[in-house]
Amino acid sequence: MSLTLTLDYQYKTSIEKLWSALTDSSKLAKWVANIHTGKPMENDFQPIVGHRFQFRTEPNEYWNGIIEGEVLIVEEPHRLSYTWSSGETHTVTWTLQDLGDGKVNLHLEQSGLSSEQALNGAKYGWGKWCGELAKVLEL
Repeated sequence: MSLTLTLDYQYKTSIEKLWSALTDSSKLAKWVANIHTGKPMENDFQPIVGHRFQFRTEPNEYWNGIIEGEVLIVEEPHRLSYTWSSGETHTVTWTLQDLGDGKVNLHLEQSGLSSEQALNGAKYGWGKWCGELAKVLEL
């Protein structure tokens, strides 16, 4: 059984600024943080199809602290997709839509989730991170 999480967020920003927050390694580190400690996750992300990257944080007894991925799609500034692996491998796809009047819709789809527990964990994590993303966009 494979489940898919879909979430939508609206931000008061430009599509270019939101794209940059999704694709710039230093900006990603500011909003993709350790859920428990709030410490930024260092990463070597680059928006280049085929690029393999890692997000790194402190390991714990359940997890080595590393998320591995590979960039699958880059259609600047509208669509970005990559694999996301920390035990099981998922596909994360971001779709950006300029709504006009200084607003942008950010659609997230994460596919390949193995259970309701994984789906709920992903929903919680992305909800927290997308709240932090709003703060980065205000800078």
